[in-house]
Amino acid sequence: MGTELLDATFAALADPTRRAILARLAAGEATVTELAAPFAMSQPAISKHLKVLERAGLVSRGRDAQRRPCRLEARPLREATAWLADYRDYWAESYQRLDALLGELQSVDQPDSARRRPRPNESHG
Repeated sequence: MGTELLDATFAALADPTRRAILARLAAGEATVTELAAPFAMSQPAISKHLKVLERAGLVSRGRDAQRRPCRLEARPLREATAWLADYRDYWAESYQRLDALLGELQSVDQPDSARRRPRPNESHG
């Protein structure tokens, strides 16, 4: 994914209204009027959000007689997810190293008697 498209994708996703529009479009096509319905904003304001989503390649508009339905284009989301996956792997490895270190520190700090305490049902003698 090119840097410009990745930047546009993350910029588009930065706004909660645009994320809500994408969530709605994930359920199926919708017109600007249908997309504007749940929001306390005008259709021109929704249209501006749609233009940002279109520039990022996340939304396309079709033509169906008088209707101009909008539809989700998920490819940029898949590419952004792939980009983020590298960082998810980095953090997973970091947490695994931290868990191993904590395990080592706990075993060094505890005396032998604290490491193995008898269970309540074990006999002492």
